[in-house]
Amino acid sequence: MDSARLNRIDEIVSDGLKQEKMPGCVVLIGRREGIVFRRAYGFRQLQPVKAEMTTDTVFDLASLTKPIATATSIMVLVQQVKLDLNATVAAYLPEFAQNGKDTITLRHLLTHTGGLIPDNPIEDYADGAAGAISKIYELKPTAAPGESFDYSDVGFIVLGQIVKAVSGKDVHEFSQEHIFKPLNMAETGFLPHDAIKLRAAVTQERDGHWMQGEVHDPRAFAMGGIAGHAGLFSTADDLARYATMMLGSGRLENVQILNEATFKLMTTSVEIPRGRRALGWDAKTGFSSNRSDLMSSQAFGHGGFTGTGVWIDPVQNLYYIFLSNRVHPDGKGLVNPLIGRIGTLASAAIVQRQDGENSDTSGRDVFNGIDVLQRTGFATLKGRNVGLITNQTGLSRDGVSTIRLLHDADEVSLKAIFSPEHGLDGDLDIPNISDQQDTTTGLHVFSLYGDQRRPTTESLEGIDTLVFDIQDIGCRFYTYVSTMGHAMQAASEHRIRFVVLDRVNPINGVTVQGPVLAEGQESFVGFHSLPVRHGMTAGELATMFRAELKLDLELDVVPVEGWNRNDYFDATGLVWTDPSPNIRSLTQALLYPGVGLIEMTNVSVGRGTDTPFEVVGAPWMDARKLAVHLNEAGVPGVRFIPVHFTPTTSAFAGETCQGVNIVVTDRGRFQPLSAGLQLMCSLIAVHRDQWDRTNLNRLLSSRKTVEAVESGQSVHEIELLWAEDLARFLNRRRRFLRYE
Repeated sequence: MDSARLNRIDEIVSDGLKQEKMPGCVVLIGRREGIVFRRAYGFRQLQPVKAEMTTDTVFDLASLTKPIATATSIMVLVQQVKLDLNATVAAYLPEFAQNGKDTITLRHLLTHTGGLIPDNPIEDYADGAAGAISKIYELKPTAAPGESFDYSDVGFIVLGQIVKAVSGKDVHEFSQEHIFKPLNMAETGFLPHDAIKLRAAVTQERDGHWMQGEVHDPRAFAMGGIAGHAGLFSTADDLARYATMMLGSGRLENVQILNEATFKLMTTSVEIPRGRRALGWDAKTGFSSNRSDLMSSQAFGHGGFTGTGVWIDPVQNLYYIFLSNRVHPDGKGLVNPLIGRIGTLASAAIVQRQDGENSDTSGRDVFNGIDVLQRTGFATLKGRNVGLITNQTGLSRDGVSTIRLLHDADEVSLKAIFSPEHGLDGDLDIPNISDQQDTTTGLHVFSLYGDQRRPTTESLEGIDTLVFDIQDIGCRFYTYVSTMGHAMQAASEHRIRFVVLDRVNPINGVTVQGPVLAEGQESFVGFHSLPVRHGMTAGELATMFRAELKLDLELDVVPVEGWNRNDYFDATGLVWTDPSPNIRSLTQALLYPGVGLIEMTNVSVGRGTDTPFEVVGAPWMDARKLAVHLNEAGVPGVRFIPVHFTPTTSAFAGETCQGVNIVVTDRGRFQPLSAGLQLMCSLIAVHRDQWDRTNLNRLLSSRKTVEAVESGQSVHEIELLWAEDLARFLNRRRRFLRYE
């Protein structure tokens, strides 16, 4: 872990304390190997007297009760074959079936899709737990099961009752016996005893006294302090034991709470209306503003009303715990954005070596445009109404999303978000993407890869500045710069200022190669007259587009700092974020300008495998014969290994393909366009009749190159065809370069 990044937590927590977001908090970050960060900040009570926060402070976990006590108890009972998630609730609680609730299942309750209201009136709890449960059984659903997502305390109160009905023990007794005592979580449970209460963080006043060690939630309090939705108390260290157990797929040391199958069942998220949920856990919904922007798709977590949050990511081998009493003293604190930023710093602190192992070396200090903008207090955007064009790659060096930074920035008004190909989260690989809503801010996200490829007059209403912040990969037919170009044209037409938050070119800013797009051949995969590998950043391209397309446009580029044009991404110290679903590494980004050229033909380029663009194949290929021909050609810096593979999606899904694995042996000598051309030449030589070249020019956009390949010319002869065009491009390019 990078301690420098973790230490930045002090700074952002300090800001939260100054802004009175909470009186104090405890932050704990850990991995399977142990705790890597544990600190207490501020005060655990301000009234009636001040008391400093300590790392052993006991907190009212509020809705963290749902996944940690109730849902885990349910899953233990499933594992014991005493419950069936697909069974109706009425199978275990017959009285629940009244008034149209007879088809609601346990799975519906665990994912908040049962159609139950969030909370029934507090008056229903006047007669204690028994009376409250009776009132809940009388409720009518507001929607059919599975039809809508409505976060429901009522549903988890019912799940608590199921635990009791099936096991004979309430959720307090059951969770102690089957979860907390086995994990040695000695300070976790409902109804904390007096010694623990003395260390509890104070919340608010109730009936003339300050609540300390007394459940804050009024419904759980009315039910005697034990309920399925709230009432659990714990410390950061105890929760670390639970989280470590979850990182261990249900096992901690010699104790197994969940077996691996049950763990996967509980934590694998599924699509629900307006997001994704796991069983008892959040994954990505409107309640996920406390989620790290850098967590993997397998992460799961939850928050609590009193100011608590826990997120766990098995892929990153990481968890973070944030515990506060943000409701003290007046109920006005706000911590979810802060929790998310802390989690993002934790994710960003994990630095990967090329061999995939964890490393503590963070590399050179390179700062992208968003980092420079943040350091200057967002001065460039002060007083502006902003539309932000971004996706999952729009992150600061510390891993905080540009969306969040601009949304929270003083004197900057973020009005709308625009997303490119692959959508806002960068995980869609479909031809037409619809608008959506950002779960963090609630803002409308206008898709620029759907019916419209540029911002419309309607989508630009109320916006005076468009900001572009997306990581490009330095290839002409990668569409993010096309989106930028179209947005610049729209900004010019509407007299809107355009700001590019520049980012490094991950495959270096020096090497330029490939045919130059001829004038009149422009398309969405070829926005401007560029070679296939252009060696420019988005900011440099923007200045070229404005000048050469004669756009009447106020353009500002917030530059990268600390980057040398010769640098590849792995020299920057920046955290890699997959820019699209099938560019998952720097190697794949480097191969893409060459291998991607043949993707429109009848071959698989590895989509639907773990190594897209590192393999090429088809059912009709002869792997050994093709590999021999390629290797005999002697392309510098690369070897070709015969392989068999079966894609799960895209071209030849489910069919066994023969082909080659492309291994870069010397990046300094390797040229992706040379490798791509040799692939074409070898396919002509070995499989002329089987290789369908109808669409070969779709991305090349160079008819003379296709003709040269067809005629059997060598790679060297073909590259000479580009020489004069490349020389002219290099002269054009020179005046737009910003970096040494």
